[in-house]
Amino acid sequence: MAARILFFSFFLLQNIFAQDTSTLATNSPTLQEKEIEVAMGIDTIEKIEFDYNTKISIGNEQFLKLVLVPGKREIVFKGLKPGRTTVTLRDNLGDVRLRYVVVVTASGKSSIVSELRELIGDVEGIEIGIKGGQVYVGGELVVPDDIGRVYQVLNLYKDKGILDLIEGSPQTQRIVARRMNEELARNNLKEVSVRIVNKKYWLEGVVSNKEKKTVAFDIAKSLLPPRIKTKASGEGRFETPEEGSPIENFIAINEKKEPVEIPKMVKVTAQFVELAKNYSKAFAFKWAPLMGEDNSTISTGQNSSGGVTTTSSGALSATISNLFPKLNSAKVAGYARTIQSGMVIVRNNFQQGAKLSKQTTIPFALGSGDFTKATEAKFGLNLSVTAEILEQEKIQMGVDLTVSTTVGSSNPPVTTQNNVNTNLILKSKESAAIGGIVQNSSSTDYDNPTNDPAPLRSTGNNPTSPLFRLFRAKDYKISKSQYVVFITPEIIESASAGTEEIQKKFRRRE
Repeated sequence: MAARILFFSFFLLQNIFAQDTSTLATNSPTLQEKEIEVAMGIDTIEKIEFDYNTKISIGNEQFLKLVLVPGKREIVFKGLKPGRTTVTLRDNLGDVRLRYVVVVTASGKSSIVSELRELIGDVEGIEIGIKGGQVYVGGELVVPDDIGRVYQVLNLYKDKGILDLIEGSPQTQRIVARRMNEELARNNLKEVSVRIVNKKYWLEGVVSNKEKKTVAFDIAKSLLPPRIKTKASGEGRFETPEEGSPIENFIAINEKKEPVEIPKMVKVTAQFVELAKNYSKAFAFKWAPLMGEDNSTISTGQNSSGGVTTTSSGALSATISNLFPKLNSAKVAGYARTIQSGMVIVRNNFQQGAKLSKQTTIPFALGSGDFTKATEAKFGLNLSVTAEILEQEKIQMGVDLTVSTTVGSSNPPVTTQNNVNTNLILKSKESAAIGGIVQNSSSTDYDNPTNDPAPLRSTGNNPTSPLFRLFRAKDYKISKSQYVVFITPEIIESASAGTEEIQKKFRRRE
């Protein structure tokens, strides 16, 4: 019985060991081999797909030197002398994962590789190296503008036997197609689009006439770079659009009359602002006492004998008037502000332009007696404007504005007239002062008789004369006036634009 148990245990352990061995054999990583060529003086960088152990085995260290960059999973191969050797890499678990067979060459082709890398090594998608004893340039060109640069350099080395393995990249076509779409939209062909189908450019969309279809094809054709044939195409590296165009024109034509473009409108607002300030200060002092009587006189004189005589007729009586000085002092200040605003809408590039007029009439009598006649004074606002819309929402305008206003409240009324006639360019919704005048005046009068507080008058047939006369007066006046005209154009789609804003203004006034 004991013997049977021992035999069964031995058999069970043997099966378990066999299973573990098969499992380890199944999970062990696969060994890869790769052959590379390293030219002396030219470093070759290899990218490793796993985290490798830095203890690397080199078959013959006389031929090769390694520089390890484990952080980036890279190894730099440096050739020391011509020969052949192997490099074995293990992972961090100690398993052999990769074996390189390295051939170190010392031909003069290494200098050619170095020069090519210096000239076109920065081009995206390009690979330069030595394989099978031949210098090769391969890879896929991505940026279309780099094609001419690469082949201009290769033409310099065409006698060196360089192997051309360059292919076109699908990414290049996508970049060119994007440029075509942008240029079509910029030329007002937004209904046409370009997409890549089977390595060809398909023009699709609908246009209104044959001319637009031709323009769209010419735009796409002008943006084509020199096209690189595939290796299956045989000799001849370039293929021009005429020899085999990669553009398929599937644009449909839907001939119909294009709608007539409705001319835009321009709303022009003119504002006239006038400000007037007047100040007057007057002071007068007069002292002129008078003495007089109706039927009595006082006379003095010398007789023939040299004596002084006095005579009188009737009773002596006299009255002194204006015994006290007369004073006159006054200050007058006036302020007036006039604001007039006019708005008119004119069609773009309309030669007759638009006119706006607002007039007020004041009737008054001129003359006196039999020579009186009725007349009237007119004042108000007259606006005439033409407009032409230019690029970048700029507007060229011809403006003629006349504004007349009354001055004071005299009869007959006095009016002033202001006129601005100009041609200017202004951006939509921006305001500009197109004209204005500032006028300042001041005056001072001394002892002006018009400022006499009590002028002398005659009494009947007997003129009065003062015993003495003392008169002093000063009159100081300042007058300031200014006006300015503002203009504001705005491009609108129709005459109804802005109506709500105007209605709101009238409701506020109510």
